[in-house]
Amino acid sequence: MKTKLRLLGAAASLAFAAGPALADITVGYFLEWPMPFQYAKATGMYDEALGETVNWVSFDAGTAMSAAMASGDVQISVSQGVPPFVVAASAGQDLQVLDVAVSYSDNDNCVVASALEIDKNSAGELEGKKVAVPLGTAAHYGFLKQMDHFGVPLDSLEIVDMAPPDGAAAFAQGAVDMACGWGGSLRRMKEHGNVLLTGAEKEELGILVFDVTSAPAGWVAENSDVAAKFLKVTAEANAMWADEANHAEMLPVIAKDAGMDEEATMETISTFVFPTVDDQLKAKWLGGGAQEFMKGVAQVFVEAGSIDAAKDSYENAVNTGPLQAAHGM
Repeated sequence: MKTKLRLLGAAASLAFAAGPALADITVGYFLEWPMPFQYAKATGMYDEALGETVNWVSFDAGTAMSAAMASGDVQISVSQGVPPFVVAASAGQDLQVLDVAVSYSDNDNCVVASALEIDKNSAGELEGKKVAVPLGTAAHYGFLKQMDHFGVPLDSLEIVDMAPPDGAAAFAQGAVDMACGWGGSLRRMKEHGNVLLTGAEKEELGILVFDVTSAPAGWVAENSDVAAKFLKVTAEANAMWADEANHAEMLPVIAKDAGMDEEATMETISTFVFPTVDDQLKAKWLGGGAQEFMKGVAQVFVEAGSIDAAKDSYENAVNTGPLQAAHGM
């Protein structure tokens, strides 16, 4: 676990070795993670708004994004996972969250075997059951919060550390009674069971599953106007996607840029929520909820032995200035 969570400088270096020459601003993102911003990326909306050609570099891990930002090779990372952001910030890297890139509470959850016939009204019956959980992840944090909500003592459960693909396989074989994970693994888990809480119900409890747009604090301080323009384009692309009339035009472009076929792209993106700027600035998100969530994730990592210590507060790890400026443009 510690190896996975450490900053992967070598991975970042390899990404740049294969990439094009650096522009004035370089932005990291993920392939096979389709989002509206990719329509703006592919059609030149960012280049036009910023008055320069943006260099885009793909990564396969949020830890590598952190390493690239630490070295100055990347100025902005789109859809960096909260766990790797928290790991870097907890280790002293001066990163800041600039917006909520995507929420996917329905794409990260725990599933109970159908044969047990346990739902949110009978969750107490989970006592004594065997659970597959990927320790040190947001899924682990969500599991802990759900068990606390339902009053299920952790010491009454047999908790096994399993990556989601392994957990899904064990769940399908009946080797565990409950499994937690995300993405394709979660979809496979749902073939053999049911969730206790929906994404919306989890959010009401403060169990958030989201990615952020992040950047080095020093760069943001010197380029707040650039950050604001970037976030404004992202918000415009999200607003476009929110209107289903634009899907026919946007979907093929997003799919191509994400390296996916259109069917898989739609299946994935339909589980995503892209909060409006107004919503992001409210207490649920950047007005306090995200900071509290990061503290919770950090504590999970401390308990798992993945990081040495959590920060006293993650308030300074969020900078809403550029987003507020973008909102006023």
